Amino acid sequence: MWELDLKTVGFKHFDGQWGWPEQAPFDGILVTAAPMEIPEALLTQLAIGGVLVIPVGRENSQILHRITRFPEEFVDEAIEPVSFVPFLSGIAS
Repeated sequence: MWELDLKTVGFKHFDGQWGWPEQAPFDGILVTAAPMEIPEALLTQLAIGGVLVIPVGRENSQILHRITRFPEEFVDEAIEPVSFVPFLSGIAS
């Protein structure tokens, strides 16, 4: 069993392509559906030091990514192949 020392957790159930700008910036964003590409809106809503975990790709060819925001850049790490349902709206704009 894992224990997490979480202080504030919020969630919103919707098509997450646009993120949740009213509540940003976030220390962490966990996406549970796969877009074809990483939505820019989610990247811009990360706090410095924040982490986005997101599956990306087509239905039969997805990779789980961990993206960390630093003051001058985003570091994108490909973690492993996965299989998630697609985003409702398809490709992020």
